[in-house]
Amino acid sequence: MSLVPATAMAQQLCAVDLNGNGDAADDGETASCHLTGSGGWMCPIGETRCEADVAGAMHCPLGDQYACAMPASGGAPTCSPNACIDTSTNPIVDDPVVDDPGVEADGDVDADGNCLGTIEIFSGRAARCRPAGLKTTFSNCCKDKGKIVKDGMGGSISSIGTKIAVAKGVFTGMKAAYGAFKAGATAGQAASAGANAIVVGIDPTSIAISLAINFMMDFLLSGCDQQDMEVGMLRGSGMCHEVGSYCSSKILGICVQKARGHCCFNTKLGRIIQEQGRPQLKAFSAIGWGTPKQPYCRGFTPEEFQALDFSRMDLSEYYAEVEARAQSEIQIDMKDKIDAYMQTINN
Repeated sequence: MSLVPATAMAQQLCAVDLNGNGDAADDGETASCHLTGSGGWMCPIGETRCEADVAGAMHCPLGDQYACAMPASGGAPTCSPNACIDTSTNPIVDDPVVDDPGVEADGDVDADGNCLGTIEIFSGRAARCRPAGLKTTFSNCCKDKGKIVKDGMGGSISSIGTKIAVAKGVFTGMKAAYGAFKAGATAGQAASAGANAIVVGIDPTSIAISLAINFMMDFLLSGCDQQDMEVGMLRGSGMCHEVGSYCSSKILGICVQKARGHCCFNTKLGRIIQEQGRPQLKAFSAIGWGTPKQPYCRGFTPEEFQALDFSRMDLSEYYAEVEARAQSEIQIDMKDKIDAYMQTINN
């Protein structure tokens, strides 16, 4: 067992592009270094056991330019072709998280009720989630968690901000669950504490509570942040279009964490119509979906929406869900509503 505190271990890491794709953000390409008996650091990536020559001197099979050292925890001398980086003097540089609140559901109107701002139909919000990497403690924060946010929540013009409010509610619940977990509660007790926090100020019928609790359980010990979780829930609910991947964290110019940029919409149908409607409009031909780091998520103008040819769209993905919902989810929705009502009157 190493005698070095975890905080010290975290200050020394190595990053190696093993697959030759230009970064060190993939599985197994970043690792914490371990202390040697001489007080130095050894990178475990490519670490090889040293060999003794006829005179008993230790040599690195990878080349004499790599020094052999005894691990501080004991054992045979080893060497590594990869250097360690001191993050206290060479900190990890993180890209700022895209903070796009989306278009407000209700803007300013005149005395006659006419909108004074720009009308956008099926507008979205730019956001990112991060796959497994150094900054997420190697947890996949983009992993779909099922249909946590319900597509039928509210009216067809309900804001993406409403969906984000639900996602933030689950994040609040997760923080309560994590706090309970750190204070000594069991995972089940922590999830119960989180579930109680979720429903404060949020209509419980708008989310699949059991899935949200499982979501919290999965994230209790992960390095995912609030936006990771928001996108994870909306993405799993079919409301996000992935634009692409980019590097979100670097050390000494080496990428150690990737992120995936998305446009997330207020409904699954909105995402489908955006995906199939944009190719029909010249206004989107140059910019498309923007870049992974800066997704272009604006909605359609009324004129653009009227110009869409819906006969050229394949809405089978949405129709299939409507049929499945008619057959199986109505009873689940009814149970959720009853459970929500019982919870309200029991509090």
